Amino acid sequence: MELIISKHARDMMTIRGIDEEQIKKVVKRGSKTKQTDGLLATYTYMAVAYKVREDKYIIKTVEVLD
Repeated sequence: MELIISKHARDMMTIRGIDEEQIKKVVKRGSKTKQTDGLLATYTYMAVAYKVREDKYIIKTVEVLD
């Protein structure tokens, strides 16, 4: 799985202590909700907004859920 992580998402990863392996797990295992431009995957205590282009996962943002 190839991830392309936006600057915003990378900043949020740093602030929230999330690494790429955790993002991959959320995208693979999480429940998906369609958004205007992509998907939102939610798994355990994290959510990842992303879109898929030519077998690449473009990560828009990540968050830790309450």
